[in-house]
Amino acid sequence: MNLAEKLKIISLGGLNEIGKNITVLEYGNDMIVVDCGLGFPEDDMYGVDLVVPDVTYLVKNQHRLRGFFFTHGHEDHIGGVPYVLKQVNAPLHTTRLTAGLIQIKLEEHGLLETTSIFTHEAGDTVKAGCFKVEFIHMNHSIADAVAFAIHTPVGTVIMTGDFKIDPTPITGSITDLARLGALGNKGVLALLCDSTNVEREGYSTSERKVAHTFDEMFKGCDQRIIVTTFASNVDRIQTVINTAARYGRKVAITGRSMENMLRVSTELGYMEIPKNTLVDINAIKSVPRDKQVIITTGSQGENMSALYRMAFSGHRQVEITAGDRVLISASAIPGNEKTISAVINELYRKGAEVIYDKLADLHVSGHACQEELKIIHALVKPKFFIPVHGEQRHLKRHAQLAREMGMDPSHIIISDIGRVIELSRNKAKINGTVPAGKMLVDGLGVGDVGSVVLRDRKHLAEDGMIVVVVNLSGEDGSLLSGPDIITRGFVYVKESGDLMEELHDIAEKAVSDCVDQGITDWSTVKASIKSSMSNYLFRHTKRNPMILPVIMEI
Repeated sequence: MNLAEKLKIISLGGLNEIGKNITVLEYGNDMIVVDCGLGFPEDDMYGVDLVVPDVTYLVKNQHRLRGFFFTHGHEDHIGGVPYVLKQVNAPLHTTRLTAGLIQIKLEEHGLLETTSIFTHEAGDTVKAGCFKVEFIHMNHSIADAVAFAIHTPVGTVIMTGDFKIDPTPITGSITDLARLGALGNKGVLALLCDSTNVEREGYSTSERKVAHTFDEMFKGCDQRIIVTTFASNVDRIQTVINTAARYGRKVAITGRSMENMLRVSTELGYMEIPKNTLVDINAIKSVPRDKQVIITTGSQGENMSALYRMAFSGHRQVEITAGDRVLISASAIPGNEKTISAVINELYRKGAEVIYDKLADLHVSGHACQEELKIIHALVKPKFFIPVHGEQRHLKRHAQLAREMGMDPSHIIISDIGRVIELSRNKAKINGTVPAGKMLVDGLGVGDVGSVVLRDRKHLAEDGMIVVVVNLSGEDGSLLSGPDIITRGFVYVKESGDLMEELHDIAEKAVSDCVDQGITDWSTVKASIKSSMSNYLFRHTKRNPMILPVIMEI
């Protein structure tokens, strides 16, 4: 071991934001990446579909990259994979269910044939360059979630991934606290721990509680039942199917991501469908309404989701009618509250009975609360602590929790994306930065929508646009015809005749002034039209639309 070498930990996403989780560990000539997620666009990112991490640093260091490792199959941990693999290539290491979900994504992007995916079980250890990555079983709201104990030349780093400590999970065993404790007794250099629910006191609720609530909702119900939840929550879907079977109901699935998840999880044995319970969504009408259960996507009010289309009468097979019971088994992701409210209101308008998390225990979080985080800190006993997966308030509160547990404040590092944390056996510090940020996905384009395009879209959305078309002589620059004024998103021309006439006169005067001064440079003429009209509009309307002069030379 070279004593001068330091272990570097670099988050390219997942700090001071929710989602887009991706962390790089490097030592000497070796580099591994843990998770590669996506984020969802903010309100002012008009037209943007997804946000993925900027991996310029990985592209530059492709020759050192020994592999990607994934903690679990949620979008904020695997969603960026197809976009990143178009720029860099390395083996993927993960558990079976996560691998199945990644394969669907790679198939859609035509990358499956060129990517090596290796599946592992909890308890396995994988060698990647100088790193040995140990898989440790964890509970979360999706099966096959793991933490990683990454054994490096300077010590062991534990990355929890997303987790909770559920003493009564629906499937599988409890979080492997014994292994975490054993590693803590041997000595752990650094702990990178999920901060999502650090503001919540106590313990997270067991998934079993939701099962009891579903039983209450099904018992004695003579209505059609429609359930929406996260497609990735395999245990929740299994609970709904089991409850439906117990009460003699048939289940239909709708929504592409839900159908994909059901297919992958049943093929791999993570879900068992009771015999004669599942029916095709196209055949559900032949089942009596009081024997129907429909499981659907749309728990976040997404406007292309199956539940949204049902609520707004756009779904081909299912339309909400009076008397339906709709169970929304999910909590709102921050920022989605308005869209969810819109769907709930529309469901009520259709006469449905809607039950959501404010009215019943239909959802429990998959993330550890304060007491569970304290258990992890107490077991692992890390020398250094790096809070991850959260906004600034989450990271700061998690740092405070670590101090309350007796940790030396100088051993707690709150980082940001792109910052390089250097660790030796006894020291940790932030030393330098690497390129990091957002790549915006819009349709098939990745990264071609930047800050300038977003600024223009924001301008157009808020203020509208005016196009001024003039025909000028190619010989002397004189005005031959026009100006013709076209508006979009500003004012309706027919109802604002006086204003349009004023704008016509102003544009005409701007062109005439340029001709009188002998100006024949079209860019100068355009600038003059734009400036004159912009000043007039702001003075008289206090609006600032985008003005696009178009000059036709004849």
